[in-house]
Amino acid sequence: MADKIVIVGGAIMGSSLAWWLTELGHPASAITVVERDPSYAASGTAFTNSCIRQQFGNPLNVAISRFGVEFIKTFQSRMDDARVAPIHFHPFGYLYLAGNASEADRLTRAHAVQIAAGSATRLMTPEEMAAKWPFYDLDGIVLGSHGTEDEGYFDGTTMFDWWRRIAQGRGVTYLADEVTEIDTTGGRIRGVTLASGAALGADIVVNVAGTRGAQVARMAGLDLPVEARKRYTWVFEAARPLEKDLPLTIDPSGVHVRTDGAIYMAGATPDVDPAVDPEDFAGDWAMWEDKVWPALASRIPAFEEIRVKQSWVGHYDLNVFDRNAIVGHHSDLPGFFVLNGFSGHGLQQSPALGRGLAERIVHGRYVSLDLAPFGPDRVAAGIPFPEDAVI
Repeated sequence: MADKIVIVGGAIMGSSLAWWLTELGHPASAITVVERDPSYAASGTAFTNSCIRQQFGNPLNVAISRFGVEFIKTFQSRMDDARVAPIHFHPFGYLYLAGNASEADRLTRAHAVQIAAGSATRLMTPEEMAAKWPFYDLDGIVLGSHGTEDEGYFDGTTMFDWWRRIAQGRGVTYLADEVTEIDTTGGRIRGVTLASGAALGADIVVNVAGTRGAQVARMAGLDLPVEARKRYTWVFEAARPLEKDLPLTIDPSGVHVRTDGAIYMAGATPDVDPAVDPEDFAGDWAMWEDKVWPALASRIPAFEEIRVKQSWVGHYDLNVFDRNAIVGHHSDLPGFFVLNGFSGHGLQQSPALGRGLAERIVHGRYVSLDLAPFGPDRVAAGIPFPEDAVI
């Protein structure tokens, strides 16, 4: 008899896992996804800037992104459903700007990792960047790193929507409810209790609860170093639009900006960045005038005259231990799996990480990519598997 699986969280990562489980042959009728907010209005999936990059410093993350791009490009054929349209992908690349020797050294070391993994990242002098993108003011910049292929933004909403719809069509149950208790009688997973009062028996519970991941882990008597952290986004139009597409530019100030069709999208991390309640989406909008707009206008003088059209606060489910995904089986509790702590990379990593954990559950081992270094046991052992390239 197939294991009964409860997936706690039905946004993009939970739906990726549900789809991959059925794709690998696990009976859909044995899978239940519990989602507290089926509108997904406050999920990380809803607030994402929907980008993908290969410019990581950890080679496993580079491999994960390379599969992610392949999946995006072949999404329509992989879904094997005549209703599914291709995913629009806009490969303008990321451009990291280094303002000092230390940051230039980090970009150079990361570049070696990326090239060894097969990426097409290019290190650029200020003169080379000025020739390619004359709208930049590169005063103080000593080096740039540009992803020349397979980096940019894409329609992540379509990917999420079809994973969820096809998983449901195959027979996966999606419940609009909330897990309030996890039964660990006898030292293993037995099931969950829901806010509605219903009880679900389960052999496997997968924690895909995003910013609530630590809360779900505590229900099982476990610790997870994941916190909700605010991240800001602004969409704006420019009185003087740039003459060519703007790569997703990461300024030394921490402000990042990219083309978004005919307009632009910028984002930033607050200088004071405490853990917040997952329900807290209040914004300190003075940051726009005090930090973001000055940084934009300084780096791209044409952005001295811009008008904000939309802004929002989203959350990272930040892994405060080593800023990398936490994926796999928790050895202290048989039947408890974790898929969490993506630190802003969840959307782009969802194809590979959903596939990987589904392989681990269905086959008992990782098949395509070895995700064992992401395992939760590293946290308990105090052995980090770090990722420095977190925006």
